[in-house]
Amino acid sequence: MTDQLPPEAFTPVRPAYGSASLADLMPSVSAVLGVPGTTDVLGLGAELDGVDRIAVLLVDGLGTYQIPVAAAHAPILGELPARALTSGFPSTTPVSLVTLGTGALPGAHGILGFTLHKPDGGILNHIKWGDDPDPAKWQPQPTRFETAMAAGLPVTQVTRPEFEGTGLTVAANRGATFSGAADPLALSDRMLAALSRPGLVYGYHPDLDHHGHGTGVDSPPWQEAAREVGRLVTRLADGLPEGAALLVTADHGQLNVPAEGRIDLGRDPVLAAGIVAVAGEPRVRYLYVEDGARDDVIAAWRGVLGDKAWVLTREEAIAGGWYGPVPPEHESRIGDVVVICQGRTVIVASGWEPPAVGQLVAYHGSVTAAEMTIPLLIVR
Repeated sequence: MTDQLPPEAFTPVRPAYGSASLADLMPSVSAVLGVPGTTDVLGLGAELDGVDRIAVLLVDGLGTYQIPVAAAHAPILGELPARALTSGFPSTTPVSLVTLGTGALPGAHGILGFTLHKPDGGILNHIKWGDDPDPAKWQPQPTRFETAMAAGLPVTQVTRPEFEGTGLTVAANRGATFSGAADPLALSDRMLAALSRPGLVYGYHPDLDHHGHGTGVDSPPWQEAAREVGRLVTRLADGLPEGAALLVTADHGQLNVPAEGRIDLGRDPVLAAGIVAVAGEPRVRYLYVEDGARDDVIAAWRGVLGDKAWVLTREEAIAGGWYGPVPPEHESRIGDVVVICQGRTVIVASGWEPPAVGQLVAYHGSVTAAEMTIPLLIVR
């Protein structure tokens, strides 16, 4: 399955840090709600004048380029006033959820990929993260929920019950009161209940992304998931109390990748040479290499991939500003070599990660507009 995307969807997009990125959303919301020391970077104040309670709903996988496709099944998504933001880099769920929750850039908060190489030599999957490493140390930035609560503003997060207390939840959302919601109806009910008083409510809905990965963008299961998103947003919009607003955004977009776009480093001895660990994800690979092997690895990868990917050193990726400033203690989390896929290319890693990763239909993580550009829909 190949989704229909215009040519500009594959144009590289730089994160709009400090002007129109996901990192700027919670600081702006906090400023509108009167949290001291915060700035309305996005200029939401004029649209949200008189609001004393705000719900932020993040729909996983609903990038700007997915809105027209989803709106065919959920018309409300095409009817709401919208502006464009960018995700951070890599454009992947753990990076984006922590970027949203902290208002910090990826380099500062240190969640720099879907999986990362730990100092002890292991690989940390941020989605399956428990308490090792300690989330408060691995992600040292205060969250915007902590600063809001400290200022006396009630904050509630509403998400799946199984996410309570996980490493990613603690890293991204610590400080908020947790409310579990097992399905979209419960999600809307509990978000609206939290809006019965002034404050900030954050809700997370994962199903659209799940079906994109599993069966592809615009597949029948994805279309049904889009219809459910429409019902969810409609219930929230119709139920907003006086003085409330709803903001709908996403963590990234997605694109379908055909079989011919998959390159398996685990089956190519030229690509595998000199590598001691692999992390990141198929659209942005982090390669950790043997001492002295980096230049040979870069030459080999550039020779094999050509224009299918950018192959950079860690230093080049950091200097390019993709992560924002990266403190020394976070630099080694990034691979010695960073491979940023272009077009409809992914790098799977049989033998290095579960086979299911290479069997997905849709992917994200890279710098194309289809992955980096996300909507901000506003209901007042």
